[in-house]
Amino acid sequence: MKTLKLSLIFILTAFYSFANISSTEKDALIALYHSTNGTEWNSTWDLSASIDSWYGVKIENEKIVELNLQFNNLQGNLPAEIGSLIHLRKINLGFNKLTGTIPTSLKNLKDLTSLELFMNGFEGNIPTELGELKKLESLKLYSNKLTGKIPASLMELTNLRELLLGSNYLTGQIPTEIYALTKLQKLSLMDNKMNGEIPIEIAQLKDLEELLLSTNQFTGDLPIDLINLTKLNTVMVSDNNLNQEYISVSGKNPPTLGLLELQNSTAVMDIEKE
Repeated sequence: MKTLKLSLIFILTAFYSFANISSTEKDALIALYHSTNGTEWNSTWDLSASIDSWYGVKIENEKIVELNLQFNNLQGNLPAEIGSLIHLRKINLGFNKLTGTIPTSLKNLKDLTSLELFMNGFEGNIPTELGELKKLESLKLYSNKLTGKIPASLMELTNLRELLLGSNYLTGQIPTEIYALTKLQKLSLMDNKMNGEIPIEIAQLKDLEELLLSTNQFTGDLPIDLINLTKLNTVMVSDNNLNQEYISVSGKNPPTLGLLELQNSTAVMDIEKE
């Protein structure tokens, strides 16, 4: 009898969880499934089963809060309906075969703290609407086919700790408003087509640990003020059009970070190597 009661409780709990997911959220997931060739996913969904059994979907209090479908062979476009998953805190769709543009409807996900769409085939501009995601801490869009300038609106994401936009086709300059990203720890713009000078405002990012700007068309000098960034342990600025060539360096918990000029006028970052 006790076993029967426990089984009944389990069944009712599962049904309750399924029944209380809003139809809007369920429809958004189904739209994602159909738009990205769900039948060919590595781990697919049984659309007739309870949503809490669907791979990569995390539910809390009858709300969908995470979507983790990395390395899952998603192919096709990301549907606008994803913007209906308004309780999402994390999205990771990295290492897939997604194409098309990044939907502007993502702006509806006001609780989002992490957006990871790296290693796909997204094209077009980075939506300015992403600047409305004020809780965002991690934005990873690297290794796509994105074009255009970095939207100034991203400089309003003052909770960002990671801004990784490398290996795209981005153009234009680094916004001087980047100083507003006071919590930023990792900045990667490497392997793009960006130009202009490296703004001195980057030296105001006191928590910065990684600065990856190599393989662009940046000009001028590396700001000497970077010497004040005591947490900075990785710097890559090679393969640009800077006045001097700089080596790429990486260290672990360096006690100091300095700029040294060698006899050949090549500047290096002097930090403890790993």
